[in-house]
Amino acid sequence: MNTLEQIEAQLATLSKSERKVAARILAAPQEAIHSSIARLARAAEVSEPTVNRFCHRLGTRGFPDFKLQLAQSLAKGASWVSRDVNDDDDTRGYSHKIFDSALAGLQQVRDQLDLAVVQQAVTALSQAQNVAFFGLGASAVVAHDAFIKFLRFDLPVVWSEDIVIQRMSCINSRAGDVFVLISHTGRTKNMVELARLASVNGSTVIAVTSPASPLAEVATLALTLDVPEDTDVYLPMVSRLTQLTVIDVLATGFILARGAAFRENLKRVKEALKESRFDKPFTQENAVQQKN
Repeated sequence: MNTLEQIEAQLATLSKSERKVAARILAAPQEAIHSSIARLARAAEVSEPTVNRFCHRLGTRGFPDFKLQLAQSLAKGASWVSRDVNDDDDTRGYSHKIFDSALAGLQQVRDQLDLAVVQQAVTALSQAQNVAFFGLGASAVVAHDAFIKFLRFDLPVVWSEDIVIQRMSCINSRAGDVFVLISHTGRTKNMVELARLASVNGSTVIAVTSPASPLAEVATLALTLDVPEDTDVYLPMVSRLTQLTVIDVLATGFILARGAAFRENLKRVKEALKESRFDKPFTQENAVQQKN
């Protein structure tokens, strides 16, 4: 059953106040996705603890987790057979469902991300002699995006989606090298093996993966993204977006950690790239930017 069907099935077992929450969500599930817990409680005329109890009764860890599962339920449709939306959804319907699911997923990852581990990862990257970004399948695209970002920095950086090249890189690694391994499931055997090969040589392995996964267990640092999206069955959507956002966080932290002199170098790189583009259409905003 999807989330809405679960709510309907449990109506008889809910308390009177919890049924008010259920009725409000069933009447306007899209509104519930965008609501804060306080707003939903007011709309249902109950207390915030009642909303939390209702969420736990549905088997979720709290209101943010409930909103994510509700959003993904609406995006996947009632059948849960595929990641696709319902056959009868119009353009507005399936577009809003995909965006709602993405927004809810990003918010959950933001709220649960271990910032202490983020800081440790930024420190490792800023002190690295060489950095490699590796992933397979859909995660290879995220690794390539990270490679493009870090290629602008004054740091040797590599990327490959070829498992043989990945293995050779890890085998020939040394202390001071940092490998960022990206895998949503964290259960891809090749990725776990890469982490072990790099760790043997004293390299730092940063895993962007799911909690309690084999990859998270063997990595030096694990940035765990708890996104309930089964990519064994469904197309990777929300998980891919959260990975890309975490890469942006690491890149931003890296730039700030390197200081003002480094940012001047980054500015020169950006200036050099301007020659490869046509000029922007003139606007007042452009004029202000050029003046500054």
